[in-house]
Amino acid sequence: MAARNKARKRAFQILFEADQRGVSVQTVLADWIRHARTDDRQPPVNEYTMELVEGYAKQADRIDELIATYSVGWSLDRMPVVDRNILRLGAYELVWVDETPDAVVIDEAVQLAKEFSTDESPSFVNGLLARVKDLKPSLRREA
Repeated sequence: MAARNKARKRAFQILFEADQRGVSVQTVLADWIRHARTDDRQPPVNEYTMELVEGYAKQADRIDELIATYSVGWSLDRMPVVDRNILRLGAYELVWVDETPDAVVIDEAVQLAKEFSTDESPSFVNGLLARVKDLKPSLRREA
């Protein structure tokens, strides 16, 4: 598995855990880093995972607003937790990370949905992130 792919998967897991526990993503990130330092069985949290989690945390309110606005028929709190956090990560990377091609971001998000969510989730994630990608120029101007 490529390094960025692993980093994205770990970032998603951190966002998911924070959502489930009702704590900040920074708290869970710190827990993961501490566990990696004290337990040889835990893989280290790489730089890109930290970048994704910290970047998401800075833009969390705006990202949730985007997802709520463009997810037709789904409020954020009704959305499956897995999908919500895949979308959060994908939206952050699409709008605020320049070095990753948009197609890669969307494909990686769809792969996470295939691995961790329902049969309908990949198409939902793909559609919503494609909409965010289309709106990216105007979203970046607003940010």
